[in-house]
Amino acid sequence: MSTTAPHRLLGSSELSAEAAVLATGPAEHPLHPDHTPTGQLAFGAFFQGVNSSTIWRLPESGDQVAWESFEALVRTAERGKFAAFFLGEGLRLREHRGVPFELDVAGRPDAQTLLAALAAVTDRIGLVATQNTTYNDPVDLARRLQTLDLLSGGRAGWNVVTTDNAWTGENFRRGGYLAHEDRYVHAEAFVEIAEQFWRGEQISHDGTHYSVRAHGDLPHSAQSRPVLFQAGASPAGQDFAARTADVIFSPHGTLEAAVDFRRSIVERTVAAGRDPASVKILPGAEIILAATEAEAEEKVRWVRDLQIGPEQAIALLEQYWGRDLSDFDPEGPLPDVAPEVVESGVTRGAGFQFAKAEELTRAWREEAAQKGQSILEFARVKAGARRGTFTGSYDAVADRLVEFTRLGAIDGLNITPWLIPSGLDDIVDHLIPRLQERGVYPADYAGSTLRENLGLPPV
Repeated sequence: MSTTAPHRLLGSSELSAEAAVLATGPAEHPLHPDHTPTGQLAFGAFFQGVNSSTIWRLPESGDQVAWESFEALVRTAERGKFAAFFLGEGLRLREHRGVPFELDVAGRPDAQTLLAALAAVTDRIGLVATQNTTYNDPVDLARRLQTLDLLSGGRAGWNVVTTDNAWTGENFRRGGYLAHEDRYVHAEAFVEIAEQFWRGEQISHDGTHYSVRAHGDLPHSAQSRPVLFQAGASPAGQDFAARTADVIFSPHGTLEAAVDFRRSIVERTVAAGRDPASVKILPGAEIILAATEAEAEEKVRWVRDLQIGPEQAIALLEQYWGRDLSDFDPEGPLPDVAPEVVESGVTRGAGFQFAKAEELTRAWREEAAQKGQSILEFARVKAGARRGTFTGSYDAVADRLVEFTRLGAIDGLNITPWLIPSGLDDIVDHLIPRLQERGVYPADYAGSTLRENLGLPPV
């Protein structure tokens, strides 16, 4: 792929086979008539806390709750002109088959408290807290988020999540009271109340779950209000995001899937009466880089081996089989036993959410047998496939991201580092300079607020 004309949309002869079937240029095959690509990427760094992708086996693996880990990662991200730093939320200790999951449990400090501290050691990077609409009260949360926005000089964001299960609800007085089909209806009312508070309005709300009488009492920040993020991928979630969000997280790692998702969001945003330019899309991503393709392939194998060891491989399958599989050899074939249950709640693990477990596990046995994969090999492939992954040489990944950007499939990436706190170093030191050379990544921050640095219009 040519890199000598960074401000030109790449033609079909220069695109990968994946991209060539999708576009030959904006005039001939526009992604959507109501969408004009900006040609620019914005990156976010996602510190998840509890997850199965961050390596903890290496000597350089940092403490997942230590201040030093958060500070080091956010400083690296700001050095790389990342638009935002995201913190995940955990409202209950993660479990596996009904007991605490000892393989990757890590505590998560309160997001807003930690982000307020990080505001003092950063200047431009946005600070985004994942906060739940089901187990918070709207005025209280809105006031805390607005306080963070003021303290940081207009750099706060809110990742709106809608957890509704009774298992999480057991930690709260109100319990798991929210029906799954009502989660976005409830969340939309919640966000509307928060926005009224931020505008300083008199709030009078009588809803299904609570009544609110309040008045916004804080001044606007430099960006007016916190930036709203949302990650709903279902049709209902996409509709909710199209009506309310400034930025949408998506799980689409292939170009074709990203294009389809962009088209869907543009259509839904227009239907909601909003300008598509007011909604950015940042897919979640894992990035593994090296100087050459051969080195990158070897590095991917090394990372996967460290992410998924024998214990994690068995635990991964247990989530889907719903039973103890510890007697099976990780180096042997997939279990030849049926799953214990067809449906399961979250206490068996977040991954086990399939109503057709027997059908799924049978298909997996056949797939692994056909490919000659052991439990360990199969688990490593499946775990990697669940993440949107950009792997390869520095130049190859840069070129691939140019394809995504020029076509307008994405506006950036929300990157989960595979190692804390040094997992962004390769990206900042080697990938971003190449993206800057290709004209798709900013040489410096556009402004002092998160909204400016994401390229969002003022509100």
